[in-house]
Amino acid sequence: MDDPLLELNKAGSEQPEARNSSDGARQRFVLGETGFNEVPRKYRKFYRKWQGEGDSLALNEVLCPVCLVVIRSSRELRVGDRVYCMPCMSRLIVTREDGILLAKVVY
Repeated sequence: MDDPLLELNKAGSEQPEARNSSDGARQRFVLGETGFNEVPRKYRKFYRKWQGEGDSLALNEVLCPVCLVVIRSSRELRVGDRVYCMPCMSRLIVTREDGILLAKVVY
């Protein structure tokens, strides 16, 4: 088992050579209202409508393959992260194909 606390040196700082580029701190994003009204008001900032082929995804967004809604996160999404699509009630896992983040249906 990999214990992150064991990777600390005696001075209490993390060893840079032991860190992986994917283990770094994730970017944080401030989510605003997008006008998406298919979920309760409390969760509307986490979803937006897919605008079509010209639309691009940010580091904190992934496209639901079931209902074609963009799922947004307040933190950067990485491969292996799990997300939930409330409009179609699908559980998804984030994968990378052709350099972009895609969601694969788990349940």
